[in-house]
Amino acid sequence: MAQMEPAASERAIGEGHALWDNAPCGLLALDTGLRVQSINDTLLDWLGHSRADLERLSRGGGVDFPTLARLRDESDLNQLRDHLHELRTQGRTPPLTLRLFGKDGAFFTVELVSLAVRDASGRFLRSHTAVVEVTGRDRIERQIVARMRLLQAITDRTPSRLAYYDKDLVCRFCNAAYAAGYGLDPDAVIGIDLSRVLAPEVLPEVLPRVAKALNGEAISHEAERPGADGTPHYFEVHYLPDSHDGGVHGFFIELIDITERRRTEDFVFNANLDLEERVAQRSAELYASEQRFRLMSHAIRDHAIFFLDPDGGVSDWTDSAQRLHGFERGQILGRALDALFEPQGEDLAGLDTQVMLDVCLEEGHAEHEGWSQRHDGTRFWSHATLTALRDAEGNLQGLSVITRDLTESKRLADVMARLNEELQRRVTERTQQLDAANRDLDAFSYTVAHDLRAPLRHIGQYVTLTQEGLDPAQHHELMQFQTAIGTAAKRMGQMIDGLLEYARLGRVAIEPAPVSLTPLIMGIVGRLRVENTPREIEWVIDPALPVVAGDPILLAEVFGQLLDNAAKFTRRVPQARIEVGQLPTAGGVHTVFVRDNGVGFDLAKAKSLFVMFQRQHHSMDYDGVGMGLALAQRVVQRHEGRLWCETAPDQGCTFFVELRAPTADATPDTKADIELP
Repeated sequence: MAQMEPAASERAIGEGHALWDNAPCGLLALDTGLRVQSINDTLLDWLGHSRADLERLSRGGGVDFPTLARLRDESDLNQLRDHLHELRTQGRTPPLTLRLFGKDGAFFTVELVSLAVRDASGRFLRSHTAVVEVTGRDRIERQIVARMRLLQAITDRTPSRLAYYDKDLVCRFCNAAYAAGYGLDPDAVIGIDLSRVLAPEVLPEVLPRVAKALNGEAISHEAERPGADGTPHYFEVHYLPDSHDGGVHGFFIELIDITERRRTEDFVFNANLDLEERVAQRSAELYASEQRFRLMSHAIRDHAIFFLDPDGGVSDWTDSAQRLHGFERGQILGRALDALFEPQGEDLAGLDTQVMLDVCLEEGHAEHEGWSQRHDGTRFWSHATLTALRDAEGNLQGLSVITRDLTESKRLADVMARLNEELQRRVTERTQQLDAANRDLDAFSYTVAHDLRAPLRHIGQYVTLTQEGLDPAQHHELMQFQTAIGTAAKRMGQMIDGLLEYARLGRVAIEPAPVSLTPLIMGIVGRLRVENTPREIEWVIDPALPVVAGDPILLAEVFGQLLDNAAKFTRRVPQARIEVGQLPTAGGVHTVFVRDNGVGFDLAKAKSLFVMFQRQHHSMDYDGVGMGLALAQRVVQRHEGRLWCETAPDQGCTFFVELRAPTADATPDTKADIELP
């Protein structure tokens, strides 16, 4: 074969260089140190450099590609090094996607496809790399990812539990509520079998319904399911087959928690993307996902979902919104929320919805409850939730609105409010009637007691006068009868005094103040020591008795009566012992006890222990008229407390007094000289 003439050879070489430099893609050769061995004009032009720039940068012994391309960070540089290392050691490497920056600072995305160039001995010389500009494809892929994240974020905000299983019963999608309902993370649910999500005891109930759904039948029922915390929940469950292309490819599950009557509607939005061949599969997945969301939304009836543009106008009107509000799509698109929500006051027209939009844009979320309007003029009580939809960079894309019909709940709440008002009115009237009756009863008791005093005084005076004129030796029996009459009159006078005191306690106003019981009890004990001389009584007093809320004078009467009884009924005990202590405080209530080792009594027979003039021992054995415990009981009740007793014959007696603790900011009364009057 004839050799090519020099001129033809040079022409061929020139044509080869022209093809290299003007190729539609970037061409690049790199050695193991990432230094540029050769680069075509196409790639230089993308980077904003000329051949003169390249020669200037190469004067120091070559230019490295990371400097020329201004890689974004250390991560991109490491990826390029790994790419070249794998090419040198393995002979091949997957394509590498990088973001390069031009001389003017603008960036573009490229894909590097490299082949290894070796010498005759197999030693690696350099790479032969084709640089394909894929900025448009990268932008589309990022948009797809953003939309998928947006879809997930929106469905995660619905309280309903949503999931999709393929025909092999493998979960392909679920929202956060579905995963949380089983105590799992959403990423842990995707890709696992239905039997690993549900409890074993639930499977026999669920699998027959799943079989029907895979046969193309939509199933709805109510079921009880345990929550993640183990407590029972009641759900409205929907199984919806995923039917398309002539077959059933899976099924949707929606669980609506009807324990608290919370139903949510999932929503859909349409998207048609014209993508390159390499993103066609992702576009199909996105479209299929949107179709699944649309099918799921048909099962939700009590909610409406629609979308607003960044300016607050309706931009997307779904079937659920049309079903709930009654507006056709053409009648509502572009209109503001004022067309749907009534203002809370006549002077707030247009302000309520604007405030709601401002809060949503500032905080990302807003809620509104009030009357909503339908196209036919009717209205319903609604709860609306607004959510600001932003992309990964934080730019506002619009707002989603979820409206729930709460008319029935509002009606029930209004009925309950009216019933409560009527009940409160009746309670107030009845309380006023009881207060009036108590006042009348107290006044009657007080009047009767005063009117009885005068005849008793006359009886006592006439008995005394009669006894003065009688000879004890001749009229001994008559003197005994008259003495009995005087004693009875005196006892009746004491009973009248007790009745007056009982009536007074019903009228006296109690202004609770902090009362320190230790000095109060010590004052009473000091008086009793003097009155019971020369008896030897062992007094055991807790030095840290609590501070309670009450009237100090009335509380002194209570503990005076209890301690008087303890001293009285230990009179026949050789070694009397009286103890005052306290039980552990519980719920802001203090309990103080008075215990003695006296004669005690049969508590089972003491049905009238706290009734006026009722005694547990005969008056010949122990003096008194049986009014002390009744007075003490009434004082304790007026303090909203409790008084009770534990005793047995010859086993002593213990009285317990339960009183409230004072408020935190009150100052206790620590006077030690309070005694019974």
